Amino acid sequence: MQKFAPIREKLNPQTAARQIFGLIKREMALVEAEFERQASSNIQVINYLGDYLRASGGKRLRPALLLLSNLAVGGNASDESVIRLATVMEMLHTATLVHDDIIDNAVTRRNRVSVNARFGNQSAVLMGDWLYMSAFETSLRERSLEILDILTRLTRKMTEGELIQLTVLGRSDITENEYFDILQRKTAFLFSACCEIGAILGGAGPERQAALRDYGMNLGTAFQLADDVLDFTADEEILGKAAGADLLEGKLTLPLILLVAKIPEYAETLDRIIVEGSYESGSREELLRVLEEFGTIDETRERAYRYAAEARKNLAVLEKNEYCLALENVPDFMIDRNK
Repeated sequence: MQKFAPIREKLNPQTAARQIFGLIKREMALVEAEFERQASSNIQVINYLGDYLRASGGKRLRPALLLLSNLAVGGNASDESVIRLATVMEMLHTATLVHDDIIDNAVTRRNRVSVNARFGNQSAVLMGDWLYMSAFETSLRERSLEILDILTRLTRKMTEGELIQLTVLGRSDITENEYFDILQRKTAFLFSACCEIGAILGGAGPERQAALRDYGMNLGTAFQLADDVLDFTADEEILGKAAGADLLEGKLTLPLILLVAKIPEYAETLDRIIVEGSYESGSREELLRVLEEFGTIDETRERAYRYAAEARKNLAVLEKNEYCLALENVPDFMIDRNK
């Protein structure tokens, strides 16, 4: 197996993405085919909605993490069980996006009309539920109580995160602790589960399994922090949804939480924007200028880098093969994309 020097060369986002996904191109094609099969039904409306969701695309980062984690510990990512579980993780992720868009009244997702806006909330809720149940039905075929325990715990955490977020929606006094609790429940636990399940299917022992679980938590946290930065700095075409939408939905992300800590009186401006549901009381451009002036965009990005560094440290117990190196390189395209 190929060996690499311990010093890692930092890659630009495009190069990192090409190298990482190039390693698992064949396996990702199998996941896509399995997703199409799992999202199909003899009920016409489910078939139609499933096709619409799959056509929306996405990075497929979560199944990729499961495949890479599996290969990093010496597993066979082409194995049917690995492909099925990688598909399960993408189905769970898709289901959460469908339900999130309903809660947020979102009209776009990945540069397309969201399912709820296109087909109505009732159809979207039921399709999200169907995806959840299909994912669990597929996972039951593995007959692994350990994996089922991870998936049920994950689903509970994600639901708790959404409920907790509803209790702080519209509040400009949300604390960092509250923010990170929601972030980890809604985002990081899914990354962690993908990596841990990949390790389990690869026959990893407790130490390497725990290392990949922790890697996923740190990586997922870094991912969301980078996403919070992009919400202010990227254009809508790159985001695939309305820029600055988080604040309009009443969600204060870390750049804004840090800003309020530095300028408490700015909370009044944020409150007006939330109540109005628009940037009439303060343009998005003006808000971005203030965030950059007080350094909270850079501070948030720096926090993302720190979590990414911790994620890389978690990989120290793994053999330095090409798949481990790929996991080390994931933050290079994840954090720095279109910054």
